[in-house]
Amino acid sequence: MYHENDPELNGKYLGTITKDFVKIADTIKEAAYQIRSKKFSDYPIFPICRTLQPIGQLLIGNKDKPLEWNYYITYIDEFVQRKLVDSEMLDEFKKTYKDPDEYCCLFVIDEEFTNFVFIPYPNEE
Repeated sequence: MYHENDPELNGKYLGTITKDFVKIADTIKEAAYQIRSKKFSDYPIFPICRTLQPIGQLLIGNKDKPLEWNYYITYIDEFVQRKLVDSEMLDEFKKTYKDPDEYCCLFVIDEEFTNFVFIPYPNEE
């Protein structure tokens, strides 16, 4: 269920995700840091969807800010509990999970595409 950034993502999705992401990357990065520093999980995940969806807690809504996507916050445990990630695949997920100081793990939920995507945080100038 998880792949490196899927070619399907390029073009159609990556543009809208990146456009949104740069506006809220600092908030997301801080939230990911808090999850890790408070020892909730080493694997924060940010589900994103244009509509409302049940995974995680809403962090930044597209009604509150001029964004295309709603950003939710959770971590790998919820994906295992909901059987979105098979517990037997957990080690593989952890191996493919990229450095959370440099990459955000998004879980894109859309009509034609549902997958994990690792997107780099913008470089701080």
